[in-house]
Amino acid sequence: MKNQIINEIQQKMSNILNNEQKEKLTEVLKYVFFNIEFRYNELLFENERERIDYITLFISAKKIEGCSERTLIYYKSTIENMITSINKRINCIETEDLRNYLVKYQSINNCSKITLDNVRRILSSFYSWLEDENYVMKSPVRRIHKVKTVQTVKETYIDEDIESMRDACKDVRDLAIIDFLSSTGVRVGELVKLNKADINLQERSCIVLGKGNKEREVYFDARTKIHLKNYLDSRVDNNPALFTTLFKPYNRLKISGVEIRLKELGKMTNIKKVHPHKFRRTMATKAIDKGMPIEQVQLLLGHKKIDTTLQYAMVNQNNVKLSHKKYIC
Repeated sequence: MKNQIINEIQQKMSNILNNEQKEKLTEVLKYVFFNIEFRYNELLFENERERIDYITLFISAKKIEGCSERTLIYYKSTIENMITSINKRINCIETEDLRNYLVKYQSINNCSKITLDNVRRILSSFYSWLEDENYVMKSPVRRIHKVKTVQTVKETYIDEDIESMRDACKDVRDLAIIDFLSSTGVRVGELVKLNKADINLQERSCIVLGKGNKEREVYFDARTKIHLKNYLDSRVDNNPALFTTLFKPYNRLKISGVEIRLKELGKMTNIKKVHPHKFRRTMATKAIDKGMPIEQVQLLLGHKKIDTTLQYAMVNQNNVKLSHKKYIC
């Protein structure tokens, strides 16, 4: 309770004090309130006219930055779940509250460390924004460090897997999707947003709209060109979307539609863990194994940081063995 009052006073004074004055104010308040006990009175802190919907403001800021609707929904639900669980006003939540929440979250949901760190990262982004906007004095997440995770080698498709899925395709659309994902390495969200007008069959290239509404050019191979052309020639609808549903009213294909279809192909071919993102990882791994500079792979995948590309691209262990024989033995 005492800390909440100090926080309230600090926030009210933050716009007229410099950092040195803020630190002195904190020191004085702690000294003055040291032996004083307070009883909570909602009216002391809560003025309905001054209440701010911090979450809506934060989500709006992220939307302007170019975050997808899916990401915004995930951000919003993560923050709301935290606030509901801790049951304090946003600007009164402290580091220990968040630490206890993360421990409780992992225990209840039995989630991985990667998922837990994603929650921590979202809360950190939220409170960093509040701090930048002077809604809080200092982010309580600042002292909560990144959750250490075990680096695992994620699976990629072998050539036989992709060929088996191609053989299992009963429709030219599905064959075109398999080849397009394998050849370009685009995100599934980018795939479903593509229009026919974005495709240049002659140059075997297309423009995709990636994260942050950034456009980039990607390329596909001759086989993809043939199957893509066959699919487009077979279309009887006027939908501008590159990929549509198989039956009327021929709506634009959604992410869930791609995921479900690939999962079905996985069951038909007895291939485990078939999902769109695995094609992206496979393409990146093959490109690096064949000697493509990592910077160029980064551009193809649309990564802002090269570290992200390195996480996607898992070096083939057989190539490591051959290199060891060549350079070490």
